[in-house]
Amino acid sequence: MDVKRFNLAAEEASEFIKSLANPVRLRILCALTAQECSVTMLAEAAGAPMSTISRHLALLRKDRIVKTRRESQTIFYSLADAHVGKLIGFLAETFCPTAAPARRRKKL
Repeated sequence: MDVKRFNLAAEEASEFIKSLANPVRLRILCALTAQECSVTMLAEAAGAPMSTISRHLALLRKDRIVKTRRESQTIFYSLADAHVGKLIGFLAETFCPTAAPARRRKKL
């Protein structure tokens, strides 16, 4: 095993997980697994003010977790790649109350 590459990959994974480690950002990403959304749509889905959503979207864009598409004056956000969608899907299956009861994680 190449220890240097292994360490670099672990650092990259750690930074990625840090980017997700916020309830608002997780709700944003869950909403984006279904469809691309505007800030207004995300604010409604995440139950947070648009200013809060915009601030978190800026961080997610900086970390290349979401990407944008402009249509006239509206900016639409979507997941940057399929890896993010897979991870958010797993988290949703494990933790979201709408997931099947057998798949939900029990509180410790």
